[in-house]
Amino acid sequence: MAIGRGQLFRSFREGLLKNAPPTEGRGPTGKENSRLCEKMTGFSPGTQSVEPQTLPQKKKRKKKAAKATVPCQPVVPLPRVPTKSIGHAGKPAECTPNHIERMPPEILLKILSYLDALSLFSIGFINKRFYEMAHSNGMWHKMYSAEYGHSMKWRPKRLDEVLDKLSTVVVQERPEGYWRRLYFRTMAGFNETKWRKELKDINPFTGLPSQTERILRSQRVTWEITVSDKWGLEGTFEQSRAYFSDSSVTVCWSSGRWPSFHQLSTLQLDGVKRQALSSPNINKPGWRSLMAKFDRDTISKSGQVIGRDQLVTLVLFSPSIVIGVWRGRWSIAFVMASFHYHRLVERSLLGTSMCPYSIPENKPPFDDADPDSGLHGYTLRIILHNTVTQIMAGHFSQLYCSKSQVHGGFIQLNVINRGSLSQHTPLSGRISLPWKCEALEGTVENCCMMSLTLMDEYQNPFWCVSTPVSMALNNKEPSNDYEGQHFLIKYQDAEGKVRMDLVWLEEQRQYFLINLVVFITTAKVNKHFGRAY
Repeated sequence: MAIGRGQLFRSFREGLLKNAPPTEGRGPTGKENSRLCEKMTGFSPGTQSVEPQTLPQKKKRKKKAAKATVPCQPVVPLPRVPTKSIGHAGKPAECTPNHIERMPPEILLKILSYLDALSLFSIGFINKRFYEMAHSNGMWHKMYSAEYGHSMKWRPKRLDEVLDKLSTVVVQERPEGYWRRLYFRTMAGFNETKWRKELKDINPFTGLPSQTERILRSQRVTWEITVSDKWGLEGTFEQSRAYFSDSSVTVCWSSGRWPSFHQLSTLQLDGVKRQALSSPNINKPGWRSLMAKFDRDTISKSGQVIGRDQLVTLVLFSPSIVIGVWRGRWSIAFVMASFHYHRLVERSLLGTSMCPYSIPENKPPFDDADPDSGLHGYTLRIILHNTVTQIMAGHFSQLYCSKSQVHGGFIQLNVINRGSLSQHTPLSGRISLPWKCEALEGTVENCCMMSLTLMDEYQNPFWCVSTPVSMALNNKEPSNDYEGQHFLIKYQDAEGKVRMDLVWLEEQRQYFLINLVVFITTAKVNKHFGRAY
């Protein structure tokens, strides 16, 4: 009777504990379970109940009975912890081995050999291993031979085997990346035969190739500037805008973060021909031709201020390059350069990254019958312009110099005489040079670009200049024929110099060019014509 009553209360207690609500989101503790059982049943879990004696052979049932008493401590379910995804080898997915990296290089080279040139170039930016494989000389040599090699003629089988072995030796002797560079150089059209035929079309009015602009645009030629500061940090800047005229092109660089002007160590100008790719990657294959390079001494010593406005100051340190710096801070705002069309395509394409293109000498035939050879028959084409409009264009022929005018190491060519009013030329618009950077723009007064082409008696370019110039007030040499402010534009380099006198007429609101003189060094004339002036 006692045994049955004890089992009844034990079953009743277990049911109460099973249905008891948890306290604050968690199950009751052992002490709480004991108090609850004692309060509701009158029995304590520690009370010794009379258990029937069990037979020894039923040891397993005893264990089960002992396990049955465990629910007095209710089991609280543990929160489920998210596990990482398991790979094929039973490891986390992030530790899964890269099967491409485990491939032998021979198989990878075989796979890469099915790619075209542009895809093979792009895949070299994945990692170091793909970079090394994408520069394989053997793969690029096969691609170059298949694309640009000569047509194969029939040869005996043994001769083909010998030639294959010899070609393998030649490929291995070349430095790494040689055939890759040669492929893209040929691909970019550096065989010269494409555009040299077009350059033979000469404009008789200017003496320059008439298709220069079209060739530069079709060949996708751009110009880049690479600067380094005194700490050795380098930066390359692509051109922002380009303005073409009939004898020169003006290029502007205004985007990017430039160093301070006083911290410049080197400045390098390159002509760049990049291949068009469908990939947006900025590192596109192409060719780089060095056009000019200036060191720190050249930048600091040859810098000359030619104009300023409220925001920037223009500093000319090269015959064709001007730098705009912010006033008060001397940090670079933009760079502007003017390139003459004479040999511009060759200089932008046929140089190397270390050596510029060397312009060949074009000497005229020696004339013993003409004692004044080199002193007459000159033709001048001069243009004043800026990045927006053309200010003045003049064409003057049959210029000459008498032997009595050869003095001071110069040959003087009088183009426009001060006393001849019929030769005076009006200018359209004011002399100014607009500029633009990423956020601001402005105009520097009394500055512009000058493009000058002097041709010899055979109508070949003899002296070509394209440079920024400045105009200064000149009241020391006034003209008796005009009432107004007089101005002077001067330019000089190692081969010659130019002097231009202008007057501002307030009534017409216009400039007039009243004097133009060109001086050529006798050393240049003697070398070109084989004379001894």
